[in-house]
Amino acid sequence: MSTFTLHTLDTAPAGSLPILDAADKELGFIPNLYAHLAGSPVTLEAYKQLGALLEKSAFTPVEQQLILLAVSFENRCGYCMAAHSFIARNMVKADAAIIAALRGGQPLPDAKLNTLANFVRAVVRERGWVADSNELKEFFAAGYTQQHALEVILGVAMKTISNYTNHLTETPLDAAFAGEQWELPDDYACCKS
Repeated sequence: MSTFTLHTLDTAPAGSLPILDAADKELGFIPNLYAHLAGSPVTLEAYKQLGALLEKSAFTPVEQQLILLAVSFENRCGYCMAAHSFIARNMVKADAAIIAALRGGQPLPDAKLNTLANFVRAVVRERGWVADSNELKEFFAAGYTQQHALEVILGVAMKTISNYTNHLTETPLDAAFAGEQWELPDDYACCKS
């Protein structure tokens, strides 16, 4: 069981209150990730700002969610897989087959999106050492640009904050995301810790 505090509007440090209050008003609840991140107002703010910047990137909303799901899969983050599956399905209306493939670590049915997912996975697995990789060559051949490559790094940075926070704090899944609960597929069980 986690020893980290799931903050509320009554217990959070003052610096976290504006973000928590905004989330509560927008969503009708404070996601448990935010409740944990609230223990460090600057970390919560960094996460939110990186997310806002990713929304301004050259990627479509579906591609943005693809990036966040691919990172979360590679980092084995059940909380973020559930939350971003929910967002992809219900808010950006991503194709169900794309979501299923991302959740299963399988090839995507759309060739360009599959190339993006492969590149994101390689960046995470190789800790960014992909300058000479086939994944980068295929990424550029699919029509993505240097700007896109750098904005993948932005998405990786954002999700790394939440994935690692969830690992450290053992963030419980919110009821809103329970229908998207995720566990590492059996064929990846060798890599599960």
